[in-house]
Amino acid sequence: MPVKRKRKPVKKKKSKGGISLQVKMVLVALSLILLSPFYYGYILKFGASTWGWLKFWDDDPDYPSYESYGIKIPKKYSVHGIDVSYYQGKIDWQKVKEMNDDGVKVSFAFIKATEGVMLVDRYFQRNWREAPKAGIVCGAYHFFRPKKSGRWQAKFFLQTVDVEKGDLPPVVDVEELNGVSPSRMREELKEYIRYIEKKTGVKPIIYTGLSFYKDYLAGHFDGYPLWIAHYYKAKLSISEKTRWHFWQHSDKAKVNGISYIVDFNAFNGDSTEFKALLVD
Repeated sequence: MPVKRKRKPVKKKKSKGGISLQVKMVLVALSLILLSPFYYGYILKFGASTWGWLKFWDDDPDYPSYESYGIKIPKKYSVHGIDVSYYQGKIDWQKVKEMNDDGVKVSFAFIKATEGVMLVDRYFQRNWREAPKAGIVCGAYHFFRPKKSGRWQAKFFLQTVDVEKGDLPPVVDVEELNGVSPSRMREELKEYIRYIEKKTGVKPIIYTGLSFYKDYLAGHFDGYPLWIAHYYKAKLSISEKTRWHFWQHSDKAKVNGISYIVDFNAFNGDSTEFKALLVD
């Protein structure tokens, strides 16, 4: 009988380990996407818009956030401005004038001129000259020191500032007692105001903080324009009977052309009423 030969078992070739062509193509495509600058641009844009939405999602429609200014601004006012001193350094007024965020722009500026009976703000002359060139309506202010003679402070202010047609009325900034009694402060302030009004024919604006006004000034200077400081609120918390003209509602605004934060203000009226307030 023929002898059956035993067949040797055929060893199956092991498939070589590795990645299939299809998987390789997918990986290459993903790599190209991930390395693309367009991908990261999209991600960054999406992330920024999402953060912006999350940041402002709870905004009060009457007190919205303005990202370029870095603050919230009461919606009902149409005339806005700033006030500056040496603290803001050298200002590019043209850039200030050109800034506009959804209709909010700087239309006026109060500029510090003097303090007490000896101090002239070192940037006053430059600011007083350059801001009007850029088309910004200006007014000068004096920082009042109740310990000093109100009359002498008024003389010092007018030696420094020429109040001209088209300017905002001059401002007296009174926000502290400096160790004197409220009655003494009011008496010196009256002397200051009388002298300014007599020499210029213009009623000066009184600037003060809300608490200082309520504690020491309310009912004593009702015939004069009032500028109140009261920060981070949707509404100025003051009696409706109080006739105020300006509201300094923030001290942390970012404005193009200014290297440091600055106070932001709203005028209590429209552009026609604003023009009516100017020196004629």
